[in-house]
Amino acid sequence: MSSLLKVDSELKAKVSCSAENLVANFFPQKLIDLDHFLEENILNVSDLKEIHSEIQFQLPDPIRFTNSHDGVDMKPMKRKLEDGVIDGNWRGETEMLVMPEGMMKCNAKLMDLIERVKPEIRTLIEKCNTVKMWIQLLIPRIEDGNNFGVSIQEETVAELRMVESEAASYLDQISRYYITRAQLVSKITKYPHVEDYRRTVSEIDEKEYISLRIIVSELRNQYVALHDMILKNIEKIKKPRSSNSEALY
Repeated sequence: MSSLLKVDSELKAKVSCSAENLVANFFPQKLIDLDHFLEENILNVSDLKEIHSEIQFQLPDPIRFTNSHDGVDMKPMKRKLEDGVIDGNWRGETEMLVMPEGMMKCNAKLMDLIERVKPEIRTLIEKCNTVKMWIQLLIPRIEDGNNFGVSIQEETVAELRMVESEAASYLDQISRYYITRAQLVSKITKYPHVEDYRRTVSEIDEKEYISLRIIVSELRNQYVALHDMILKNIEKIKKPRSSNSEALY
């Protein structure tokens, strides 16, 4: 039992030291770094056409695959025709396009920007989690009355949890961009004569660029808000009840 209490005490001390350093030093420095990031040329493109990526490819002849293996035909597959009649002559053949240039490249400019923004998102999530755990360990046991300080702790934890959730949604947004763009590029290879698909890809790229700049701005603002909120209430967060130093664990 004594060893368990010792481990618990050491964990609390470690989390407390790390979290207080984050609030006092890391958060202010990070908001300055992100503010400088927002001033870089990569996030201040005036003409969005500069971030467009040309989609050029040679349309190859389709390669037809059958359901045969090593020269031996497998059991033929059947398909229904439009009138519902089963076509017994169909051998399970599928036409596929193989690009002579190899892989269709994504937008390199946006990819480079995304690779810079993603670590910032992950850092915010991890640091918020550490500070949240610190405050949760400071919450005292439940009692009647004298809970004003506890309500401040709970409100701060709720704010940290909301920031974590919002930051995680930024990662989902990036994944959706890649999936949406891939679907559109696939349409272009299938219907290269339809200009609307190409224009839509450019619109998607522009939208993602604007979203990435907003994300960086939001990350900076979240560091500012959390730093301000915690410092203003640091006394109540550390000591919610003047007559009770026991913590809930």
